[in-house]
Amino acid sequence: MAEFEAFVSARAAALRRTAYLLCGDWHQAEDIVQIGLTKLYLAWRRVEKRDGVDAYARQIVVRCALDERRRGWRRERPTDAVPELPVRDAGSADREMLLAALATVPRQQRAVLVLRYWEDVSIAETARILGISEGAVKSAASRGLDNLRRSLPELTLKGSEED
Repeated sequence: MAEFEAFVSARAAALRRTAYLLCGDWHQAEDIVQIGLTKLYLAWRRVEKRDGVDAYARQIVVRCALDERRRGWRRERPTDAVPELPVRDAGSADREMLLAALATVPRQQRAVLVLRYWEDVSIAETARILGISEGAVKSAASRGLDNLRRSLPELTLKGSEED
């Protein structure tokens, strides 16, 4: 399975970033990617012979992230003990505001925004990954951007339905 190991080495970080943007938590993103890579491993012999292994892996991760959001009972419970906080750099305030606002967007709109504007996936591919129509992708992107604009009026967000 050297091909699978090479794929994981090359793409794990990008998949982890995508999962983080979908769930907003690095630890949960690790779990989502691990679940996704396990599923990919089980289907590897069938998938490696086709083009688009990267798109297939991204689709698995997105669907795992959406599934994890539906399974509230699997999430960790908050505690009274506050974990040690990492030191933030001076330029991270806008990024943190954007990530916090993205976390308030409904999950399907968030998935569309992450795929379309972060991963730069086409409308057709986003529709295929999420199992929805292209019109639903455009609508979710428009509504998601509107939600972000309302949450972050001081930032200028680029993108439109025509993208």
